[in-house]
Amino acid sequence: MPVIEKEWENKVKLLLKGELARKGITYAQLVGKLADIGVMDSEPNIRNKISRGKFTAVFLVQCLEAIGAQEVRI
Repeated sequence: MPVIEKEWENKVKLLLKGELARKGITYAQLVGKLADIGVMDSEPNIRNKISRGKFTAVFLVQCLEAIGAQEVRI
């Protein structure tokens, strides 16, 4: 994998993890909040997606919506 792609994956991973940390939301809580908006996924799967930094923009927006993020720091 090209280094540049890995850097972007790391950036998006840190962006989402940062928002979760700012809100004080754990992966287990994220699973529940995603379920509340109709997104069904397991905690291990979500943990792996975020850990790898390989997820769709749709998943990112679903997570941000679920945790009530109004703005994102890039």
